[in-house]
Amino acid sequence: MFTGLVECTGTVVSLTPVAGGARCAIEIPFASELALGDSVAINGCCLTVDRIEGKRVEFDLLTQTMRVTSLGQLKPGSICNLERAMGGAGRFGGHFVMGHVDTTGEVVSIEPVGQDHMVRVRIPRESMKYTIDKGSIAIDGVSLTIANIIGDDTLEFWITPHTWQRTVMHGYAPGTVVDVEVDMIAKYVEKMFAARG
Repeated sequence: MFTGLVECTGTVVSLTPVAGGARCAIEIPFASELALGDSVAINGCCLTVDRIEGKRVEFDLLTQTMRVTSLGQLKPGSICNLERAMGGAGRFGGHFVMGHVDTTGEVVSIEPVGQDHMVRVRIPRESMKYTIDKGSIAIDGVSLTIANIIGDDTLEFWITPHTWQRTVMHGYAPGTVVDVEVDMIAKYVEKMFAARG
C-alpha cells in the first residue's frame, strides 16, 4: 500500500528485455534502506526489489507490467518517481494507492499559472467512470485531486510548486505517456453494486 506522496526521484540505469518482460536497474537515493523483497512504487507501479548493489537497485518487470504501464518506455537516464510502501506507524497524507496501475494516459496540455501549473491528462473513456470532481487519482504514482473533468476523457489538475519540482512532472510535455491508477474505493463500490444487480 502506498500514499501517492512521492519521496524522491531516481535515475534509470538500464532496461533490459527478458522473455516478454524486462529487467530494470534504477539508481535510488534510499537504496541503503531497502532489503530484498521490499516494495517500491516506480512511477506508481509497485515493483519488488530483486538485487541491491550500492545505489543501484534491480527489479523485474512482468509481461503484464510492460503491457499495462509506461515503464517499458523508460531508457537509461530517464527520471522516475519513487515511493516506498507505507509503514504501519506513518502518517497517511495522500489516498489509498495500491501500486497496481490500471492504464496509461497522455498529457494534453501544461500551463504555468503563477507559481503553479495546470496540467490536463487524457485517460481512456472506460476509466472515467471512476472519477469525480475533487476526487483522487494517481498519475505516475502522485496522489492528485481532480480539479475539473473536461468532456468524457480529460482530467485537469493544479500542481503545486512542491510537487512540480520534486517529481517527474517538471519534465512533462504534451504527448507524455503517464501511468494511471484510479480510486480503489470506486472500483469496490462498482463491484458491490454490480453484484446486487
